[in-house]
Amino acid sequence: MRILHLYKDYYPVRGGIEGHLRLLAEGLAARGHTVTVLVSAAGPRGFARELGGVRVVSAGRLGTLASAPLSPALPLLLARERPDIVHLHHPYPPGDLAALLAARRVPLVVTYHSDIVRQRRAGQLLAPLIRATLRRARRIIATSPAYIRSSPFLAPVASRCRVVPLGVPLERFGLVDAARVAAIRARFPGPLLLFVGRLRYYKGADRLVRAMVDVPARAIFVGDDATVRRADLERLAAELGVAERVHFVGEQSDEELLAYYQAAQIFVLPSVERSEAFGIVQVEAQAAGLPVVCTELGTGTSYVTQHGRTGIVVPPDDVPALARALRALLASPAMAHAMGEAGRARAAREFGLERMLDRVEAVYEEAVGDL
Repeated sequence: MRILHLYKDYYPVRGGIEGHLRLLAEGLAARGHTVTVLVSAAGPRGFARELGGVRVVSAGRLGTLASAPLSPALPLLLARERPDIVHLHHPYPPGDLAALLAARRVPLVVTYHSDIVRQRRAGQLLAPLIRATLRRARRIIATSPAYIRSSPFLAPVASRCRVVPLGVPLERFGLVDAARVAAIRARFPGPLLLFVGRLRYYKGADRLVRAMVDVPARAIFVGDDATVRRADLERLAAELGVAERVHFVGEQSDEELLAYYQAAQIFVLPSVERSEAFGIVQVEAQAAGLPVVCTELGTGTSYVTQHGRTGIVVPPDDVPALARALRALLASPAMAHAMGEAGRARAAREFGLERMLDRVEAVYEEAVGDL
């Protein structure tokens, strides 16, 4: 097939959707498909290049509105590509417009990564556009059954929704660099709790800092540190008297990140908003054999982490519950190990890259078959 993916950014821009899109695009290209990714350029000049067997076409950007880059050339560039299928990654309102203007005969598949959560007013204004896109779509991919049930946009079109969980190349998370792991454990002695992700408003990093008052361990935060957010969290840790056990190490190379997963005892995802639609870092943690403590958001977090089997699920914004769950795992290494191994097995069954690619190809076949 000639497949065109439509989103605002692509590698080397880093982010959850960007990372997923790269794995998907390169994986489909490796399977013999002709794959193009249409995105917005960083500046006013558009360009095209090839990355990892994928043709990346960037439309000139005039500006940004409510986190969405504005590239008026998107519809024209999409029309020129003449793909067999258009795969839009939501939320990206300019992409909705471009997809709606594309020829009706071209099947549209939408991966509905998340509702528009933070920009609520913008979400209300864009609701008719989103619903129009979903009506136009032949198939809609959701990353978990929970999101279909809980999203006001997906529930009415559930018959055309298909669940395709996000997948990653699991094998690399099982690799152990003993020297790197030993260096991390020497630098941070004691039981290690690991948080991986950008320090964004919905990640709940401050809840983990607060929980550390009652948790006898160290918390390592791996992720973007070029924001005021990190300074706020460091001040909070100092005020609570836990600064010596709370460490912010910033972004890490892929090799170093793998070592942090291997060095830790527990992975923590304390998110507090539905912007955390799946939590793919949980899959990475499972692949490394870690038990997970996450929050119940009515999204995919508790689909990835099964309460009582691969980890513990607690209510969001409940610091005492978060602390109790962490203490319970620290107090029972046998239970933590059993959950970690159950998570590793679940990841192998459900969240591998090839499994995801198989499922996406099956969705494409359905969408094309509806012509």
